[in-house]
Amino acid sequence: QVHLVESGGGSVQAGGSLRLSCAASGSTFRPACIGWFRQGSGKEREGVATIYVPPGYTYYADSVKGRFTISRDSTKNTLYLQMNSLKPDDTAMYYCAAAVYCSTEIASRQWAPSFQHWGQGTQVTVSS
Repeated sequence: QVHLVESGGGSVQAGGSLRLSCAASGSTFRPACIGWFRQGSGKEREGVATIYVPPGYTYYADSVKGRFTISRDSTKNTLYLQMNSLKPDDTAMYYCAAAVYCSTEIASRQWAPSFQHWGQGTQVTVSS
């Protein structure tokens, strides 16, 4: 059983920073893809940043490039999302997700149905 738990969300003013964490448990869990998604109120869930684990490739949504950085600590089974220069449009519930199978297409397209395991989410609110 895979269990993902996000933390680090909160309320910040525009221009501020937050660092999200996602702790993964499951002794035999070896995800091929891991990433962050978000869903704003009344909006569809969208990919934010993903890692294709074996080669270590990272992919970012155009809206966050240059502002967000995804990273992982495999020794701690933890995924991070450093978010800088936050904007009100970044306000959303942020979810950590993992996929058993991955490819460059899956990781770059950030297609949510390809990810089987999801956390409960952590809320990020950015005020202007």
